[in-house]
Amino acid sequence: MFLKKNALLILFLLISVVSTSQNQNTFLYAGRVDKLQNNQVILIGTASSVSFNFTGNECSISLQSVDSYEHHNYVQLVLDGKYIGKIRIEKGAVQSFPIKVTSNKKEHHLEIYKNTEAQSGNILFAGTTAKLTSISSKKKKKIEFIGDSITCGAASDPSDIPCDKGEYMDHHNGYYAYGPRISREIGVNYLMSCVSGIGIYRNWNDENKDEAIMPDVYPNLYLTKDPSKPKYDFAFQPDIISIALGTNDFSGGDGKKERLPFNPEKYVSNYINFIKMLYEHNPNVQIVITNSPMVGGERALVFEDCLNKVKNAFAEDKTHKPIQIFKFKPMTPKGCSGHPDVADHKALADEYAPFLKKLLNEK
Repeated sequence: MFLKKNALLILFLLISVVSTSQNQNTFLYAGRVDKLQNNQVILIGTASSVSFNFTGNECSISLQSVDSYEHHNYVQLVLDGKYIGKIRIEKGAVQSFPIKVTSNKKEHHLEIYKNTEAQSGNILFAGTTAKLTSISSKKKKKIEFIGDSITCGAASDPSDIPCDKGEYMDHHNGYYAYGPRISREIGVNYLMSCVSGIGIYRNWNDENKDEAIMPDVYPNLYLTKDPSKPKYDFAFQPDIISIALGTNDFSGGDGKKERLPFNPEKYVSNYINFIKMLYEHNPNVQIVITNSPMVGGERALVFEDCLNKVKNAFAEDKTHKPIQIFKFKPMTPKGCSGHPDVADHKALADEYAPFLKKLLNEK
C-alpha cells in the first residue's frame, strides 16, 4: 500500500511538472499569424510578430522566406526595447541569424516583426537557441488598421535599396508605418489587415475582374481567396477599427488598362456591406473611416461625400457606436512610386494619434 501511494504521488508530481511546463508561456504572437506545432509560426501580415524573453549574452533565431515561389523577405528586430534594424532572409531553406546582446540586463526581450505585407509572401519563425524564460502579455486596448499600401508602409523606405532598384518588398517598412507608430505611441496592441493596391469595390488597376478586393480577402487569415488557407478567427476583438480604403478605388490605374469612371454608388454600397460584416464579428467595436492624404482636388470632395453617405447609412443604428470620420491633410509623398516615406508616416501618425487616443479614452 505504501509503495502504491508513493507511486501515485510521483505520478501526480510528474503530471504537474509536465502541465506547468506546457502552460508556461515562452512566446507571444501578435497580428495575422498562423501558429504551427513546436512553437513555430508563420508571420503573415504587416508587422505581425513573435516575441520572447531570454537569458544570456547571445542567441540565434531561425527564419525562412516562404511563398509559392522562392524570393527573399525581411523582418525587423527590437531588442530590449531598442530598434536594431532589419534582417534580409534569402530564398531557400531555414537560416540561422545571430542576436548579440549589448545591455547588462539579466533578462532580455526580443521582438521579431514582419517587415513586409501578406502579399510579399510569408515568413516562418522556426525557433531559437535562446535560453527562454516565461513571458506574459499586458492587457491593453486594441486597434485594427485596415487599408492598402499606405497602411502597409509599402514603398516607404529606400534607405537600403534605392526606389529605382530592387523589388517591391525591398522598400517596405511595416514597423514604421503609421498604424504601428500610433500604437506604440499611445500604448495599444494592434492588428494590421492591409493589402497594396486594394480597394473597397475595385483595385488600383483592376475593376474587380481579375483581382480580389478587400471584402473578398479580409475573412481569410492570409488575406487571399485561397480556400486551402485557414479562415481568420476574429479573436482579436479591437476597441477601434480604422479603415483607410479608397485611394485605389479613386485611382486612374496605369493609364493603359481600361479604367471606368469612379462609381460612388458601388463604393458606398460595398463599404456599407463591409462594415456590416465587421459588426457581425466585432459587435462592440468603434469604427473610424478615413479619407486619403493621396487623393486631392475634385476627387477629394467626392471621397468625402462618399464617406458621409457611409456614415449616414448607420445613423439609425442604435446597436453600435456611431461611425467616426477622420480626415488626413493633403500630402505630397516623398517615398517610392508616389507613396509616403518613413518621415511621412510619422507625420500621418502625429496627425491621427490624438484623435484615436481621445476615442479610446471615451470608451
